[in-house]
Amino acid sequence: MGVEPPLDASSLFLIKGSSAGIKEHRDRQCRPARAGLGNCPGDPAYCWEAAEGFPPEVAEALQRTDEAALADLTPVLATPEFKVPLPGGVRPSQNDLFVLARGAKGPVSIMVEGKVSESFGPTLGEWRGDASHGKESRLRFLQRTLGLMENPAGSIRYQLLHRAASSVITGEQFRAGRNVMLVHSFSEQHVGWSDYQSFAALFGVDAIEGVVHRLGRDSRIPLFGVWVVGNCSFLGS
Repeated sequence: MGVEPPLDASSLFLIKGSSAGIKEHRDRQCRPARAGLGNCPGDPAYCWEAAEGFPPEVAEALQRTDEAALADLTPVLATPEFKVPLPGGVRPSQNDLFVLARGAKGPVSIMVEGKVSESFGPTLGEWRGDASHGKESRLRFLQRTLGLMENPAGSIRYQLLHRAASSVITGEQFRAGRNVMLVHSFSEQHVGWSDYQSFAALFGVDAIEGVVHRLGRDSRIPLFGVWVVGNCSFLGS
């Protein structure tokens, strides 16, 4: 069934009416902010708390989809810097924000990757540079989890593969009926957009900003992807 991430109840916070938000969580964990959701000052993660639910642009994208299971979602809980263990090494996939939402057709697992000006990291070709047995084992696991029948091109960003797999793995743990990998971009230059398009193309998808797409038909739980442009005013707050 895959690798199940350990849950620590102290790391969870309710998006609405929470007493333990993102900053308090990071202070408690003694963890420095990262360059995506967690880039203080002007941290785009705070737009999620400020919205007391889904940020407007995220809610709009999810509401527009034809997928009934993603309509009228209510975010129930979220945790930042959410680690999902993966086989083939000791480093987990550390996701900017995990959101568990409730819908008419059951739970939905949403992994949020926040982007400002940084890239998605090394390409798959660069990551496989030393061709270790552990990396090859991890790559096969990611392919099975995402239902990819062919090896991705070396130009694909490795981070997008394991972030998407994180949503599926965590969705299985929460018995979610649908999973979403959501890139929340606050880049006025659209940094990383072409990389996301290439990733979506692995599943035969011609990605469009703000539109939720089904990523293939063979993932262990139905997986969707969406690139949402955030409100850049949060970067200067």
